[in-house]
Amino acid sequence: MLWACILLPQLALDAVLRRLPDPARPLALVGGPAQLRTLHAVNATAAAAGLRAGLRLTAAHALLPEVALVDHDAQAESRWQQFLAAWAYRHSSQVGAQWPGCLLLEVRASFGLLGPWPRIEARLREELTALGFSHRIAMAPTPRAAHVLAGLRDGLSVSNPAALRDLLDRVPVRRARLPGDAGERLHRMGLRDLRSVRALPADGLRRRFGAAVLDHLARLYGDADDALTLYRPPDRFDLRIELGYDVESHTPLLFPLRRMIGDLCTYLSIRDGGVQRFTLRLEHAIAHTDVDVGLLAAEREPALLFELTRSRLERVQLERPVVALRLIAQELPPFVPATRDLFDVRTQQNLPWPQLRERLRARLGDGAVHRVAPTCDPRPERAWRRVDADDGAVAPAPPRPPRPAWLLARPVPLRDARLRLVSGPERLESGWWDGADARRDYYVLETAQGQRAWAFAPPGEQGGWMLHGWFA
Repeated sequence: MLWACILLPQLALDAVLRRLPDPARPLALVGGPAQLRTLHAVNATAAAAGLRAGLRLTAAHALLPEVALVDHDAQAESRWQQFLAAWAYRHSSQVGAQWPGCLLLEVRASFGLLGPWPRIEARLREELTALGFSHRIAMAPTPRAAHVLAGLRDGLSVSNPAALRDLLDRVPVRRARLPGDAGERLHRMGLRDLRSVRALPADGLRRRFGAAVLDHLARLYGDADDALTLYRPPDRFDLRIELGYDVESHTPLLFPLRRMIGDLCTYLSIRDGGVQRFTLRLEHAIAHTDVDVGLLAAEREPALLFELTRSRLERVQLERPVVALRLIAQELPPFVPATRDLFDVRTQQNLPWPQLRERLRARLGDGAVHRVAPTCDPRPERAWRRVDADDGAVAPAPPRPPRPAWLLARPVPLRDARLRLVSGPERLESGWWDGADARRDYYVLETAQGQRAWAFAPPGEQGGWMLHGWFA
C-alpha cells in the first residue's frame, strides 16, 4: 500500500479566509480566556506587519490596530476537516481523518483509474487550491511515515520500503511526531535522529518513555500494522457559515453563497449523486428565514444551482439583518446526466434545456413552467393534463386522427363563404358521465386564404362551423 498525507497547516484560518471577498485584508484568529486573549493564527498580511500566533491581543492591537479578529472555533475546524475528508473520498476509497489537520489517502489502488502518483498529486493540489486550502503533500508506504515526511518537506515521496527506512533513520527526533514530549526529551539526551533511538535497548526505552514510543516506531517503519479509522461520507449535507457582521441586503450574501454551493457540488460529485431539493437558511439574531430551492430533476452543476438559489434569494424580503448562512440538503437522489450526442452540435452560447427550465422556474415561479401529458379523453379540451414535476417519461398519446398544433382555448364561429372540405367527418361523442356531454362532427377545412382549419358542426350537418384549431 502507498499512503498520501495531506497536511493542512492552517486549516482553521483557511476556513475563514475562503469565505471573505478580500482574503488579503489583515486577519487573525483569537482564542483563550476572556482575560488572556491570544492570537491563534494570522494570515500573511498580518504576519508581514509583525503579528504571530501566541501574541497577546493587546500587543496585536498595538502593532496593527486595523486587524480583523475572528474567534477560533475548534469544532468548526473539525467540521472542515470532515468536509475535506469527503472531498478526498473521490480520489480514494480509504481515507483517514483521525489526526487533526491531516488527511490520509491510500493511493496505490487509484493508480489504474487516475494515473501515476505525479498526476494524482497535481490533481490534489489543483483542487485544494481551488477550494482555498493551503497544504503540504507527501507519500510513503505507511501512514505515519507519510505524515512525518509531509512535515519535513512538501512534495516528498518514497515508494520503496528500504529507501523509506534509510530516510526515516535520518529524521530528527523532534520532527518524528513521537508521542507527547518524547522527541524533545530524547533530543536533550543527545539523541538527534531516529537511527540513534532505534539503536537503544527496547526494554530501557520502554521503561523511560513507555510502550507508546516503541509502538509509534514500529508503525512508522512498517513493522506493525497501523489500524486507521476510515472515513465514510454522510447521507446529508449541512454547512453553516457565520458572517461575522450584520448583513441587511442580498449582495453581500452572494460571495459566501457561491462558496457554499461549490462545496455542495463537491460533496455531490463525491457521492456521484445530485440534489433535487435543499434549503438556504438565513439566520437572524433571534429567528431564521428559510429559502427553499426545489428542482424538477437532480442537478449538481455549480453555476446552475447558484443562479437558481440567487434568483430565489433575491425574491425574499430581508426584514432583519442576516448573521449566518446555513445550507441543508437531505434529498440526494442519483444523478443522471442529460443525454448528449456523440457529435454535439450545440454552441457554447446555447443553454441546455434542463438548465433553462430551472432558471425559468426560479425567475417566474414554480407554477409558471410545467409539462403537458396526454390523457385518454377524446374531447380536445380535455385531451391533455398538466404535469408539475419531473415524474419520468410521459406516456404516448392514444392513436387519433391528425390534430392541429394550435388549439383555441374555446371554439369560435368560422365565417368564410369559400370554405373547401378537405377531410371528415370525425364523429366525437363523449362526456355523458361528467355533465359535459359533447356530440360533434369534426372536419378539416381550407379557407379562402389557403389556411387549414379544424372545425366542427352538429352531427349530420355541414354548416354553422365552429373553429377549434389551426393546422400548421
